[in-house]
Amino acid sequence: MNIRLLSLKCLIAGLVLFSCDQISPKAPEEDQILDGPVNDLTSDQKIRFLAGDAAFNTEIFTSETGLGSVFVATSCGGCHAGDGKGTPFTTLTRFGQTDETGNKFLHMGGPQLQNRALPGFMPETIPDGATFSKFTPPANTGLGFIELVSDEDILAMADPDDKDGDGISGVPNYGTLPDFVTPYAHAMPKNGKYIHRFGKKAAAYNLLHQTVNAYSQDIGISSTFSPYDVYQGHEIDPEVSNLTIQNVVFYLETLKAPIQRNQTDPIVQQGKQTFINIGCQSCHRENLKTGSSPVSALSNKTFHPFTDLLLHDMGSGLDDGYTEGSAKTAEWRTPPLWGLGLSPDSQGGQYYLMHDGRARSIRQAIQMHGGEGQASNNKFEKLTETDKNKLITFLESL
Repeated sequence: MNIRLLSLKCLIAGLVLFSCDQISPKAPEEDQILDGPVNDLTSDQKIRFLAGDAAFNTEIFTSETGLGSVFVATSCGGCHAGDGKGTPFTTLTRFGQTDETGNKFLHMGGPQLQNRALPGFMPETIPDGATFSKFTPPANTGLGFIELVSDEDILAMADPDDKDGDGISGVPNYGTLPDFVTPYAHAMPKNGKYIHRFGKKAAAYNLLHQTVNAYSQDIGISSTFSPYDVYQGHEIDPEVSNLTIQNVVFYLETLKAPIQRNQTDPIVQQGKQTFINIGCQSCHRENLKTGSSPVSALSNKTFHPFTDLLLHDMGSGLDDGYTEGSAKTAEWRTPPLWGLGLSPDSQGGQYYLMHDGRARSIRQAIQMHGGEGQASNNKFEKLTETDKNKLITFLESL
């Protein structure tokens, strides 16, 4: 080949590579994203994580693969973009009753409203006499750490009789276990019921319980764990394998915890101190610890979710007249605050906070705190505008 022609081709190839390098976006920093595995997984665990990731985020169900006949979503990731919070378009409706004696509408499709249907079928409607609430899908990250907090530690944070007089009287949500769930070794049951910790009202016991319910109630997919057609209620063959279910559970267990940003920023540090001073940390506990786990990356770790995993009475303004388990209608599990500042990434560039997305900013969410949160709300309102902004800057760093 002509030397000059060869040189010209090499020059062009080099320019192309240089140009691509210049225009290709850099990978985001780890503290800017919610998805990704915890550090120090083994090679086999990384393979299993990727299998769960594929099942969660890329598998889209159709009528041929078991979707429906009534459903809410066609995939797991459809409600949790980038493993972040949902939006008004993915918000779920749960229906039931006002007392804690058990859902009386299970035979009528409860507790989840399947508001979409395949052709030839009718979507569900809320039955007469049922109360209901809207639940915006939460972020998924760090769930494996939360699963490993012991019952003893949760009960140590509870204060049902407010013995310390601070106006905070968090309680755990006790519920019955489905047959397919094995209690934790550290379980401390009460009257045959067990402390639950996942969901807006802490109505799910562990991530297997949560995942099986999501496949069944959100997508209408049966499994050996819940082998029922959501439309007619009769038993049918499994539409998703046990392996897929377990891979998704492992994926959720080993998603990394959100990484706080700008921790050394003086404004962030001052905002954190204000957070403590006005009593937010009474419910939003910064530090929790895991017990032992077969996944060493999760075992015996201190982590920072800013939750106590307890139910708190949030006042009449957040009372939807709907309950699950032993939770009263105005009681909600303290949501973890980690990842809060990244919420707009999965929410169309804006915030949809509180259990149903009604708060459109962090400030609004604080101002909606009633009941046990009213005292902190009052103290927030008395802050100077500068201190309010510092507090919000801290929360946005989480």
